[in-house]
Amino acid sequence: MCSTRLLPSLRILLAALLLSLGAALAPPATAAPAAAPARIMPLGDSITGSPGCWRELLWNRLQSTGYTNIDFVGTLSQQGCGRAFDGDNEGHGGELVTNAADQNLLPARLSAARPDIVVMHFGTNDVWSSIAPDRILAAYTKLVRQMRASNPNMKILVAQLIPMNPANCTGCGQRVVAFNARIPDWARATSTSRSPVTVVDQWTGFDTAADTYDGVHPSASGNQKIAARWYPALTAVLARGVPGGPGDPGGETPACAAAFRAVSTWQGGYQGEVTVTNTSDSAVSGWAVTVVPAEGARLTQAWNGNLTTSADGRPTVTNAAWNGPLAPGASATFGFTATTPETAGTPTASVGCTARATAV
Repeated sequence: MCSTRLLPSLRILLAALLLSLGAALAPPATAAPAAAPARIMPLGDSITGSPGCWRELLWNRLQSTGYTNIDFVGTLSQQGCGRAFDGDNEGHGGELVTNAADQNLLPARLSAARPDIVVMHFGTNDVWSSIAPDRILAAYTKLVRQMRASNPNMKILVAQLIPMNPANCTGCGQRVVAFNARIPDWARATSTSRSPVTVVDQWTGFDTAADTYDGVHPSASGNQKIAARWYPALTAVLARGVPGGPGDPGGETPACAAAFRAVSTWQGGYQGEVTVTNTSDSAVSGWAVTVVPAEGARLTQAWNGNLTTSADGRPTVTNAAWNGPLAPGASATFGFTATTPETAGTPTASVGCTARATAV
């Protein structure tokens, strides 16, 4: 006969055995998956990539201030800048942004790099080549459309170019000033809540005599200034969140993009066409496009859309009844005619698009 004094000991032993058995049968604990790094593409010409040592300064400052879950991406690799850093980039020496747009060079690069954020200083060679600001901005718009086709949530930082004063281009300095003055309005017309375009002033406070070694390319002090200007703009984007992270608006915010082309021209006027594309992940029920033609042109009529003019003279075309609803990635087109001064050159126009969500 067992002593009752043994029962507590037996109960303790039995409990221990049951705990051991439970631990053996329980599924192994798994760690929460790490957040994917924010993929950042530096995009431009030799100021970005040859060697573009502001990227090294920016990378290391981000790392030292806690922004460690990032990945600089691009099809080009690191070039020597004295310190180790993630040197992947898309800074192609000598490249014109108009050529990159005309030759559709960006989509393949985007496909390979898959960025969440683009940091773009691009257009110096175009300004040097006396290409008109309207044409450069049209190239910017095409590149933004391609970025959003790659990633509808793309966050885009666009620089007002650093000053330029090469010995063999006496007009370059003023041409940079004239082009930079156009960028903020272009960005406001192009930006969307889902894929914002942020202008970063790289021009103010930059001295070509002290901050470049040839009137164009940054010296050590110039690289310090460029990195210092990118840092607050980029960290603001990282703090708001990239796709899938905190602050990302996801597919709930409707968005669209608009692209202009001239169909035909004649003395005193032209016919234009605008393609509207739904860049959201969800359907939209309608859209409105502001059209600001250059060089004093004025819209006179539109079709496949309804033309109105605001009190300040800004024309807007809204969808017709049959072409407002657009599925994700779908497009609609409207046309218009415009009158121009006799001295006007090749027709160009700045276009901006807003979309309405489909009611649920």
